[in-house]
Amino acid sequence: MSKRNDNILSSPVEYLKGVGPQRAELLKKELGIFTFKDLLEHFPYRHIDKTVITPIRDIGPDTDWVQVSGRLKSCEVIGDKRAKRLVAEIADATGNLELVWFQGVNWIHKSLSVGQVYLVYGKVSYFNGEAQISHPEMEPVSPELKDARSFLEPVYPSTEKLKARGLGGRQQAKLTHTLLTIIRETDVPENLPASMVKMLKLIPRYNAFSSIHFPASPAAYDEAVKRLKFEELFIAQLRMGLVKIQRHRFSKGMVFGQVGDLFNTFYSNYLPFELTGAQKKVIKEIRKDFGSGRQMNRLLQGDVGSGKTIVALLCMLLAADNGFQSCLMAPTEILARQHFQSLSNLLRDMHVNIGLLTGSVKNAERKKILSDLRDGEIDILVGTHAVIEDNVEFKNLGLAVADEQHRFGVAQRAKLWTKAVIPPHVLVMTATPIPRTLAMTAYGDLDYSIIDELPPNRKPIQTVHRYDHSRPQVMDFIRSEISSGRQAYVIFPLIEESEKLDYENLFKGYENMKAWFPEPKYYISMVHGKQANDVRETNMQRFRDKDTQIMVATTVIEVGVDIPNATVMVIESAEKFGLSQLHQLRGRVGRGAEKSFCILLTGPKLGKEARERLKTMVSTNDGFKIAEKDLELRGPGEIEGTRQSGALNLKLADLLQDKQLLENARNLAFDLLDKDPDLSSPENYSTKEYLRLLTGKTPWSKIS
Repeated sequence: MSKRNDNILSSPVEYLKGVGPQRAELLKKELGIFTFKDLLEHFPYRHIDKTVITPIRDIGPDTDWVQVSGRLKSCEVIGDKRAKRLVAEIADATGNLELVWFQGVNWIHKSLSVGQVYLVYGKVSYFNGEAQISHPEMEPVSPELKDARSFLEPVYPSTEKLKARGLGGRQQAKLTHTLLTIIRETDVPENLPASMVKMLKLIPRYNAFSSIHFPASPAAYDEAVKRLKFEELFIAQLRMGLVKIQRHRFSKGMVFGQVGDLFNTFYSNYLPFELTGAQKKVIKEIRKDFGSGRQMNRLLQGDVGSGKTIVALLCMLLAADNGFQSCLMAPTEILARQHFQSLSNLLRDMHVNIGLLTGSVKNAERKKILSDLRDGEIDILVGTHAVIEDNVEFKNLGLAVADEQHRFGVAQRAKLWTKAVIPPHVLVMTATPIPRTLAMTAYGDLDYSIIDELPPNRKPIQTVHRYDHSRPQVMDFIRSEISSGRQAYVIFPLIEESEKLDYENLFKGYENMKAWFPEPKYYISMVHGKQANDVRETNMQRFRDKDTQIMVATTVIEVGVDIPNATVMVIESAEKFGLSQLHQLRGRVGRGAEKSFCILLTGPKLGKEARERLKTMVSTNDGFKIAEKDLELRGPGEIEGTRQSGALNLKLADLLQDKQLLENARNLAFDLLDKDPDLSSPENYSTKEYLRLLTGKTPWSKIS
């Protein structure tokens, strides 16, 4: 570069020596590396100690990853186009080792030179009793990387396409080393307050980037990782805190100052059970929000059956006592109708008008609902996304509740909050337990309440895992429960045949169940998402009314179906479901006074992760423990509802392993904001400037 760029890290990656336009395109497509900054933040996932070279004769059955150095003796393409592979042999003074490639064969064949000495790194496997390395990383022995300040050579995530074009892990190391030779400390300015860096004994930011790629020692690498992980978590928490401060500062909210007749009458006379301590605590937190003069924006988390709906209803009665309307939005028609039915039953002896608005509500009825809503005749509107249509107008919407909130898009939720001059208070509820570490990261800008206690009359559900060969005994058990007046669910993963998936589908399962439970002694309802709404509702109602003893269904009944008389949940092909879904399905039983059971039916062949999921389900009913395990098995980006969250774009930190670091980062971020909410002090200037330049998504849970 002839003229130094003031912001060199924003330079397009093609301008780096050794990249160029073609390689740049590959880096963009395969790794999302567009700029020098992206390359600097493309971290190695391990390092090879270049001082350790294993003699070929020492490779044995216990050898895993290995580095050898030797002369390439032969290199030959074998087979035709369909089954072409490249086989090579490398030799050192102690023996020979076979190397093999199945992809990028032609390019690799051209790039290798028989007679050249290579450094070879890869995972040892055995074929016909002989050791070999498939798709090894190879580099001609040369002095090129000797000035890289360490013998710990970084290995970067790569793809077969990149390897085939000479951009494997070791080639990326050369590019990163080139980058580090042209940037200075001023190009990587400090973004943490000096006092914090000193207190935590963190190394300077430039040193951290240098040492995470090319550490002088394992200790130097650990210091670099500690510094960059803390920075990542601290900045994420700081951004969350600033969003919350801005909301509290600028979002005016309606004051619900009065606890009136509706709330008191329901609480004293119609509450179906004594509230748990956790429910009372949450209601106090919400009442404080209602009286603050600021808009509430609160996430209510509670396990299946913990009583979130009663809390939401009491909040909606508080709104009505203060002259405001409420809206409860559910993601599916089944769940909306369930809420409408449940609220109508609870309020049947009170003067509270409830409306239901879904896509299937017909014209005349729809016109009446819309008119009553505009005139303030409806106190509580329950509905699906139909409630956010433009022609739905409230007289004075004061509280918006979203159930299973992760199922709504940001834009969908935001439309609801615009249906009042002053934005309504917002309560978003989820029965999908979220581990604390994930909640702090993904939902940090929301105020956060947990109902962590089940009503006292709830009996724990007994969960067992059974294989297909035990089906007759499972059917006998269902029969015995039905003979005692109970009902059962049988859940299938699919409703149509699929060539890729070999487990039973719903229709075949329905016929099988009819064979086990023939009419007229037994009757079975079938419910799935492709049924017409009226057919589905009729089948659900027959089960509610005990006209049918068994409901065969898909996961359409995962949330919201509340039938206390159902005591058995059988989940077919349970290995095909995620932990969160299994837990939600299990929560459909155990809602009455009788002992309930969940039976996980699977085929005989199970993968390691499927076994872990089933073992977790059998061992605990605690949704938070299940969520922690789900996070461990799948990672934060896969947990339902969190993919949209920009807060989870963590490159280094691990929400499971780094819990303590996250807690520390959060406490320090919020302490700093308590003292300096505008980051206006000179010491916080570098942090404020870094945040100003930082691009990225606002956390998706910011919904107002």
